[in-house]
Amino acid sequence: MNAKFIGGILLIVGTSIGGGMLALPIATAQTGFLGALILLFGAWVLITFGALLILEVNLWFPQDSNIVSMVRHTLGHTAEIIAWLSYLLLFYCLLAAYIDGGSDVFSLILNYFHIDISRWIAALIFVLFWGAIVFQGIQSIDMVNRVLMFIKLGALIILLLFIIPHVKMASLMFYHSAYLASAITIVITSFGFATIVPSLRSYFNDDVKTLRRIILIGSLIPLFFYTLWIAAIIGEIPMQGNYGLLWIIHSDQTTAALTESLIFFLNNSWISSLASIFTSICVITSFLGVALCLSDFLADGLKKEKKGWNKLLILCLTFIPPFIMVILDPNLFIEGLSYAGIFCTILLILFPALMTWRGRYHLNLNSTYQVMGNRFLLSIAIIASALIIIHEILIDFKIL
Repeated sequence: MNAKFIGGILLIVGTSIGGGMLALPIATAQTGFLGALILLFGAWVLITFGALLILEVNLWFPQDSNIVSMVRHTLGHTAEIIAWLSYLLLFYCLLAAYIDGGSDVFSLILNYFHIDISRWIAALIFVLFWGAIVFQGIQSIDMVNRVLMFIKLGALIILLLFIIPHVKMASLMFYHSAYLASAITIVITSFGFATIVPSLRSYFNDDVKTLRRIILIGSLIPLFFYTLWIAAIIGEIPMQGNYGLLWIIHSDQTTAALTESLIFFLNNSWISSLASIFTSICVITSFLGVALCLSDFLADGLKKEKKGWNKLLILCLTFIPPFIMVILDPNLFIEGLSYAGIFCTILLILFPALMTWRGRYHLNLNSTYQVMGNRFLLSIAIIASALIIIHEILIDFKIL
C-alpha cells in the first residue's frame, strides 16, 4: 500500500467528511440511531454504486473529461443544461450552508469574549478571511487543508474515545420511521465524494483495479466514522430539554447550538474546547474544498484563466451568490444541505445510471471496466433517485 494509494483514499475521505458531520446527527436525530443506520447504509450503497458508474462512463472518454461533458455526449444538450444548473446550484447551496455554519461558530467564539456582532458581519468576515486563502490558489489551500485535516481527524478520534464510553444504550434503541424520508438528502450529500472520481482517474492514469479499491475503501471510512459520530451524539445528548436534540433542531443557529450542547453535556473544559475546534474545522475544510471546486468549474465554464482581474471576477461569482443566500435566509445550514441533496442525487446517482444505460445499451460504448449489474440494478438506481428527488421537491414546496 503506497503513499499515492493512501493519498487517493484520503482525497475521498476529505471530500466526504466535512460539514456533513455536523448536519448528520441533527438531521437524523428524530429517526433515532437505528433509523440513521438505515439511511447511512442506503446512501452509501447508492452513492458508491453511482461513483463506480461514473468511473465506467468516464473511461469511455479521454482523461480530464468531467461529468458535464460526459452528460453531453451520452444524454444530449438538454441533460447537459440540467447538469450545469445542478452543478451550480449544488455548489452554491453547499457554500451557503458552510458560510452559514461558519458564521454561527464564529459568532459563538466571539461571544466568549463578550463581542456581539450581527449575523451578516460574521458571515462577511468568515468569507473574506477564508476566501483570501482560496484566492491564493490550490497550493495555499492544500497546505492549510493538510494542517486542518490532521487536527480534525485527531480531534474526532479523541472526541469519540471520550464520548462513546458514556453513551446511554437506551438512547440508541429509539426508532421512528416517519422521519426517514425527510433526512435522506442530507445523508446523501454527506457522501458526495463522487465528483472527484474523474480527477482520480487522471491522477492514477486509468489504473482501474486501484481506482475501484480506492472508491470502495475511501467510501467505507466515512460510513464508519459517521456511524460512530451519530451514535456518540444521539447516545450522549437527550432528545428533550435544554440543549437537547430537539432544542438544536429548532435553533436558529444549528451549528453553534450543537457546539453549545456538546459543551454543556460533556462538562469538561478540555473536551469542550476540542468539540468547538472540531465543529469549526469541519465547516472550514468543507468551505475550502467546495470553493476551490466551484471556482475551477466557473473558470472552465467561462473559459477564463484564473489570473489578474479574471481571478477576482471568478471569486466574486463564487462567493457573492451564496453570501446573499445566507443573508436572505437566516437558518440555512440544514436547509442548504437538504437542497444540495437534490442536485447531488441528480448528478451522482440519477445521471450516472442514465449515462451507463444509454452508453451500454444504445450507443454500444466499450470500456476497460464495467460495473457489476445489468438493467435491473440500473433501474433500481434510477427509480430510487427519482423518488428521492420528487419527495424532496414536494417537501420543499410544502405539498407533503
